[in-house]
This record gives sequence, C-alpha cells and structure tokens, in this order.
Amino acid sequence: MNNIIDAHSHYMPPEVARHTSFFKVNWSDIDHHLTLMDEAGIEKSLLLYPTSDAHLQMGGWSNLCRVYNHELSEIVKKNKGRFIGAGILPVDNPGLLEGELQRIEDLDLKVISLASSYDSKFLDDEMFYPIFEFAQKRNMPIHVHSQIINPIGEERVKDPLLTPVLEYVFDVTMCIGKMMMTGVFTQFPDVNFIFAHYGGVLPLVKERFDTTYAMLRKRNFVKDLSQLPGEYFKNIYFDTSGSKSLASLLCALEVTDSSHILFGSDFPANQNFIQSIEVVKKTSLLDNQKELILRNKLLQSL
Repeated sequence: MNNIIDAHSHYMPPEVARHTSFFKVNWSDIDHHLTLMDEAGIEKSLLLYPTSDAHLQMGGWSNLCRVYNHELSEIVKKNKGRFIGAGILPVDNPGLLEGELQRIEDLDLKVISLASSYDSKFLDDEMFYPIFEFAQKRNMPIHVHSQIINPIGEERVKDPLLTPVLEYVFDVTMCIGKMMMTGVFTQFPDVNFIFAHYGGVLPLVKERFDTTYAMLRKRNFVKDLSQLPGEYFKNIYFDTSGSKSLASLLCALEVTDSSHILFGSDFPANQNFIQSIEVVKKTSLLDNQKELILRNKLLQSL
C-alpha cells in the first residue's frame, strides 16, 4: 500500500536544534527524511515539535515560536505536498496565544502541536481552552506529544533510561485522564485530539478505568462522568509512534477502532519505517481497516 500518511515525525530547524541539549544530530535532515519516505511509500508526513529545552536557551517560548513556526512553514512550502506543519505556541505567556494562533494559520500550518504538560500543568488547565476553541472553530487537529522536560515522576526518579521509557508516556496518559475528568472532551467535542504513543499506557489500563469508575460511583467516591471512561477514549485519536509491536496495536484496538489509530513513524528517533508499517499490514484487520490506519482520513485533506 503506497500513499501512506505519517502522523508523527519531527523536524528541528538548525537554528532551534543548536539551542538544545539533545536534538543537534539527525533532527534537521529533511533530505534523509524524504528518502526514507519514498522508500516506504509515504506520501506525506506531519512534522511535529518533539518538545525540548530550546525555549530555555532562546529567551522563552515566544522567541522559539517565532523561529520554529517560520522555518517549519518554509520547509512545508519548499516541499509542496510532502509535509504538513504543526505550529507551536508561547505557553509561558497566555496573552500571546491569540496572536500566535493567528500567525500559525497565516503561515499555513494545519495542525497545532502541544506537549502533554508544561511545568507540571496538564492540558486540562483553563489556560489552554482558547487554543481548543480556536482549533474547534477551524477544524484544526491538535497533536499531543509527550513532555520530556520534567515529565510526571521525574521529581522522584530521574534516570537516562527510565525517564524516557516510563515517565514520558505516563505524562501522556495522565494528560488524557485529567482532560477527561475536567470535562475537556465534553466541552470541546469537535476537537480532533491526537495523542502520541497510543496514549501512553492507556490501552493497558482502559479496563481498569471502567471497572474502578463503576465501583467508585456506587459509593459516590467519584463524580458522575455521564458515561464510562472508555466511551471517551473511543472518540480521540492515537498514533503508533514508530511502534513495531503487534501486541501494542491489538491492545490499542481494544480502546478504539482503526479509524482512530494513525500510523506514525517517530522519525528520526525511529528510521525503520518499513518494519513499523509491516506491523499494520500483518494484522488480521480487513484491508479497508488497515488503510484507515496507514492513510487516515483525518490528515488526508490537510
């Protein structure tokens, strides 16, 4: 199957990459990215901000946004039809959000890229509501990437392996849980949220969410969500983030259907696109279901 759409890849403009601790090597190589896309039959890729420490070295988020969003727009224009750009926002200054959202639209960036949390503040916080309102009015997807700067748990365990493997993805799962508990998904029902890495550990705890919620409701220990947590999860999107595990995909399919799971390469962290794609092709899903994952309708028209 050709004409695949990649819902999770990265590009760091050199001017941004040089201000980071980790993203200096391979993260600005568009030519190599295009080569791998052609080899794997990927028509276009969504370019996301991987979250980094660049804002700490560039004088804040507004300076980072000015450089990053402009350079990303130039890459999208230069490689017409091959990339979808996801703009970032000055989350440290709510007063600047409206202006940067408009600038993202003017730069023809079609998606908003957010992290699962910022300084321990998850996306259920009301400061993010204007972003959701903007996205809902313009039918603009919001991609949520794991936070790598002080993710949940790092204050107790900071480890070069345990932090990226566990805490990054736990941060995504906690973000989803808090957004559900505070009613974000109900208040903004038409926003298409895409969560990276299958929503973290969500596929593993979806059943526990439902059974625990039902138990606690009987004793009035938890507020009424109007439906089981799992019903909310069915309506949000998850990307595969370069996973080569069939078991992970099947687990995610217990949370939602194939129309809400999007193939993502996680380039350049993962460069074996073909193996990640083969996981989808080898499932027992029907061909049209596989196509929904590999060529998702959500990003087709962007």
